[in-house]
Amino acid sequence: MSAIQELIKEIDNLKPIPAVVNQIIAVTEDPKSSMADIARIVLYDPVLTANILRMSNSSFYALPRRVESVQEAITMLGVDQVIDMVLMKSGAVNLTKGQAGYGLHEGELWKQAVASALIARDLAEKKGSTHKQMVFTAALLKDIGKVILDRFVGDAFSRIDDLVQNKGYTFREAEKKIIGIDHAELGGLVAKMWDFSPRMVNLIKNHHLNDEEARNDLESQILYVADNVCMMMGIGGGADGLAYRFHRDVLEKLGITPHDLQEIIATFGSEMRQVEDLLNVMG
Repeated sequence: MSAIQELIKEIDNLKPIPAVVNQIIAVTEDPKSSMADIARIVLYDPVLTANILRMSNSSFYALPRRVESVQEAITMLGVDQVIDMVLMKSGAVNLTKGQAGYGLHEGELWKQAVASALIARDLAEKKGSTHKQMVFTAALLKDIGKVILDRFVGDAFSRIDDLVQNKGYTFREAEKKIIGIDHAELGGLVAKMWDFSPRMVNLIKNHHLNDEEARNDLESQILYVADNVCMMMGIGGGADGLAYRFHRDVLEKLGITPHDLQEIIATFGSEMRQVEDLLNVMG
């Protein structure tokens, strides 16, 4: 069995995103859907309901009074925020473990996933994206390939690092050269096997903008900037850190100046304590 075949087989060892999440994503993409449609799906899952109430009452959301029902959470926070909670809780299962091959301790990859998803959602709103939920989900799950590729990266790290340090490769390119597949491509395969839409698969697969077409796509640009903001802040960087090419032209296409970037980093940095509280509640 080749390394790639073995990696693909290991996708089965991941805990799939619950079917209810795909149902919720499908409903949110339907312009005819309503708050009641979302609430009905969630209410049939008592564990999900309990988690939504716990998260709603965390300091991250800073609500003026305690939330006692899903309907109340939707009314006070809005549909988008409640769906974010569902996605975050569902993604935590696979992303909270440490990834030694990438130099990430327990919880670091998950913290990066949540941070980049929150930043991506904010950017999507500011830039007028009509696919905010898709951007949030893709940002949250973009590094799922690292969970599977971790052991292989650890075994081949010296060769990967040599290509990065001495040959001018990005970390993703070095993964591809040595292992035969990179974490973004593998993440796309996971998304495909979990029956996500082709659009979602492409967003996850191209979150480093390795596809030229992605560099001209609004949602891909947003995902890329959110990921880079996290790396600049030192959130979940790990061994690959900033070993990626920075496409400055993407900032120009999005109309983001260096000052805007600094402001995004400063604003989100001040919110990190609340984000930590949210992560603890999800734990």
